[in-house]
Amino acid sequence: MTSSNPWSGRNTPLPQQANPSWMGQIPEQHYRLAPANLAGPPQAALPTSARGAMGRRSTGAVGLVAGGGVFGFLGLFTVLPFLLGNTGIAGFAIGFVASLLPLGAVLLAVRVIDRWEPEPKRLLLFAFIWGAVVSISVTLSIEPYFSLAAGPASGLDYRTFATTVQAPVIEEFSKSLGLLMLLLFARRHFDGPVDGVVFAFTIAGGFAFTENILYFGRAIAESSDPGTDLAVVFFLRGVMSPFAHAIFTGTTGLILGLAARRWNRGLSVVAFAVGLVPAMLLHSGWNSMGQDFLAQYILVQVPIFLLAVLVIVLLRVAERRLTRQRLKEYAVAGWFTPAEVEMLSTAAGRRAALRWARSKGRRAEMKAFLHAATQLAFTRQRILSGRDVPGHQLDEQRLLADVAGLRAAVVS
Repeated sequence: MTSSNPWSGRNTPLPQQANPSWMGQIPEQHYRLAPANLAGPPQAALPTSARGAMGRRSTGAVGLVAGGGVFGFLGLFTVLPFLLGNTGIAGFAIGFVASLLPLGAVLLAVRVIDRWEPEPKRLLLFAFIWGAVVSISVTLSIEPYFSLAAGPASGLDYRTFATTVQAPVIEEFSKSLGLLMLLLFARRHFDGPVDGVVFAFTIAGGFAFTENILYFGRAIAESSDPGTDLAVVFFLRGVMSPFAHAIFTGTTGLILGLAARRWNRGLSVVAFAVGLVPAMLLHSGWNSMGQDFLAQYILVQVPIFLLAVLVIVLLRVAERRLTRQRLKEYAVAGWFTPAEVEMLSTAAGRRAALRWARSKGRRAEMKAFLHAATQLAFTRQRILSGRDVPGHQLDEQRLLADVAGLRAAVVS
């Protein structure tokens, strides 16, 4: 039965094109029409503008960020003494500076992946603090107990056990615990696999940053030829494998993101446990490379990296298709013109709009509108998935009011 009132809670039949990709599949019972634009069709114009501000703030996300700051501060009392005790002041300082380079590569990748629907900076900051401080502190706290409990039963010598079992299990658990916290307490911003990869890369980038300080600083503090040893360690960790931790934890983020599409707390915990398995296996495989390191790196690790790149590209394509379809549904309801949908749902259209806006001195307004429209598309996706429908409909109303009320900011 179709609904004559698009604001009502009654469902409508699922159109054939409603699921444009494998990502964001919605059940038929949750589908509903986009709310109609009762003010009439928008002015037909390519450039448009809006404030792009979400009206509600998740109290869970605010608490999560505050809690992350507290745990991060407390974790410094564990992490800093550990680093300084292993590197010395000079080694720590040089290691810190050298670690900024591979960190920059990971954060640049995060920026590229996250450009379509940027995550709130406060949550990215939480993710980085979790990775750089909290997960390190958790790892240092758990490792001795894990070694005593599981080491003898493994039948391995301590060095092999520590590198191929202990480190992968404890480190991936510690990092991914931050992902689970984000999914449980900031689920409005954890929409799917792209968000999972973004948060995972940020956490892993923070973890690798601190770990690199340790390795780079120790290469200086414990070596008779610190310059040469630092160059070797930097090449291995900063040049050949800056994305190793990101790929390990990224698999957990991907699986948690897929679970976020079918939100419930029980499934999230199950997905967390399932997602740890490939992360731990990849981590263990990396740490297990020995004398034939170069051959394994070329034949195994490089293909894994290329596969990760391919997955990210496919995620980006699916995300754009989803944005286009949701905005088309708003266009049918009278909120956008077809030309605007093309502008908003393609990279080329967005670049052209920004160039035009820059020539008019309105680039900031256009950029904000692009963000608002993308937020609107993903808000509709949350509504159609059946997650907190009344709350997300309030966000939808505010965003639609922005789009309609501020379009004249650029075209006038």
